[in-house]
Amino acid sequence: MENKVYSVKKTARLAGLLYLIWIITGLYAMFYIPSQINMRTDAVTTAQNILSNEFLFRISIMNDLISSAIWVFLVLVLYRMLKPVNERQAKLMVALVIVQIPAVFIMEAFNITSLMILKGEILKTFELSQRQDLATLFLKINEYGVLALELFWGLWLFPLAILVYKSRFLPRFLGIWLIIDGFALLVLSFTSLLLPQYKDIVYKIVFPAMLGEFAFMLWLLIKGAKNNMPTKANAQV
Repeated sequence: MENKVYSVKKTARLAGLLYLIWIITGLYAMFYIPSQINMRTDAVTTAQNILSNEFLFRISIMNDLISSAIWVFLVLVLYRMLKPVNERQAKLMVALVIVQIPAVFIMEAFNITSLMILKGEILKTFELSQRQDLATLFLKINEYGVLALELFWGLWLFPLAILVYKSRFLPRFLGIWLIIDGFALLVLSFTSLLLPQYKDIVYKIVFPAMLGEFAFMLWLLIKGAKNNMPTKANAQV
């Protein structure tokens, strides 16, 4: 039993470390890159911004791919830790993450394609204005793809929240906060797609709820897991 408890604590801290790295890559993509490369302007200005920051744009693509890989490893570590609580919920959690990965690779393919178009490496017979418009179209597809993925960013938190709440080796308030976080992301996703003019307002309102993952990460990294272990009966609930 002591070895099992130690294993859970070790797994929890590993999950916390992966969570921290994943959050850092996410913040880098969400805040730093847009502050350096403004892609929400007209096609001409967007093209100029990307070409003048080409290396940073390429780094942003690699960052997104690395972030997705880390997320896969993270959810597998969480699965290992939370599987004894409820295997079906743990599998659902993994599935809601894995299903997003192909979409991320396709979206990054759009990004690198837009860069190739802007540099004239492909579609060389097109006029410059046409290439700029087409590259902007690919970037817009990527942008709306992210808004659609926000739905799954919220959905995967529900089975995770249930597992945390029932685990007994993690505090229940984290499970509740993760559920609220999931609903906040769903609201933000629907607002962004249906009522985009209110996106910024809704984001400011739901932002405190979206700190649930950050709190969960800090708990795993600093506290790890308690000594309480789920019984076989609890694992099948």
